[in-house]
Amino acid sequence: MDCNIQLPPRWVNAEALEDALRSAGPGPHGAVTTGFSFPIGCRVMIDAAVRLLSLCNQLDASTSRVRLDFEEGESGVMGYLSRMGFFDELSRNTEVMPSWPSISGAEVHAGSNPGLVEVARINHRARDQALPGRLTDAVVRACGRRRDAKDLGGAAFTVFAELIDNVFSHSETPLDGYAALQVYPKGDSLQVAVSDSGLGIMQTLRPAMKTQYPSLAHLSDTALLVEVFRQGLSRHGADRGCGLQGSAAKAIKYRADLDVRLPNTRVVLKPGKGGYQPATAHCHEHLPLIWGTHICFTFRLD
Repeated sequence: MDCNIQLPPRWVNAEALEDALRSAGPGPHGAVTTGFSFPIGCRVMIDAAVRLLSLCNQLDASTSRVRLDFEEGESGVMGYLSRMGFFDELSRNTEVMPSWPSISGAEVHAGSNPGLVEVARINHRARDQALPGRLTDAVVRACGRRRDAKDLGGAAFTVFAELIDNVFSHSETPLDGYAALQVYPKGDSLQVAVSDSGLGIMQTLRPAMKTQYPSLAHLSDTALLVEVFRQGLSRHGADRGCGLQGSAAKAIKYRADLDVRLPNTRVVLKPGKGGYQPATAHCHEHLPLIWGTHICFTFRLD
């Protein structure tokens, strides 16, 4: 069985990627061959790019064949993906059409764009201790016009350090995780994406529900994920807390959207218009399988 995923000829964020995956039926996991088509005019945002990178490498690890077809070649979105380091981390077993990039744009231009933190590998064997700082510095530079820029920087560093540490501590996978950042001045926003292919939050939390949180054991994965944000649930008990609760609280305080994608569920938190209004949670269930946990923050520049 083959799975063919057609991306739209426009900007593709995580939402558009999810729509394309759903349109392809059961999804790529379980398919013999998965093809992703990038038509003329397709532009991939950082949240979708990092999620797509993890998915492609997951499929390769499960012995599926993966094909990426770029209609515009390196003059289109393929060139951007090369610049942000996508192909540096993509499994070499992947078929790329018309061909793999001749050179790595990330290697040639790394660090030259203050509004881009190229895809960074989160690897158990070679931990990049400077990564949270690089992401935070980029956030502070981009959001320098905000009155809360200094406080935002401190909160951002705490969140990034904790999320990256969670990849090392809890994902339990031989596959690498990834993090990247992109500023979008015309959209008055920046995105920071952190992705891993290991055990999702539900896979680690569910076994502890009967003993730690018996009153919540009946909840669906989506409802339980919302409680993770609200209460800080942890498989180690209430006294240990949960990084996602703190991350969500900081995202809301600093007017950031928070998108969390688990294997088959997704929750997007959007702050209310007023500072004291509760955030709105948009929940999605029964999504095509993607291993791991994929988190994106979208900050406003002003």
